[in-house]
Amino acid sequence: MTAAIGSRDFRAQDDNQPATPAPAGARVSGEGALDTAVKRLARALDALDAAVERRREADRNEDTLAAQVQMLGVDRARLADQLDGEAALARQLREASRDVGERLDKAIGEIQALLGEDR
Repeated sequence: MTAAIGSRDFRAQDDNQPATPAPAGARVSGEGALDTAVKRLARALDALDAAVERRREADRNEDTLAAQVQMLGVDRARLADQLDGEAALARQLREASRDVGERLDKAIGEIQALLGEDR
């Protein structure tokens, strides 16, 4: 592809390469240069559309992940509350068990004392 810029001609090896000066006499007609430029513009627009779609998809994925993180935070808070409740219940059960154990020890001691007096 060649394009005239000012008084110099530029030729790109392919559409992804930067333009380099073309040899003298290698000018493409204005119409051919315009067609080539339109094709390059169309490819560039297609690439831009694809990039925008990839970005939209990434944004959708990010929104989905953000929603999942928020749900995990809610679940974590709920589970933390449940854990606190279960820990409090476990403390109460330990205290009740200790109290029952002390009462049983006292009752056993009193029974042994009564049995000891009877002998």
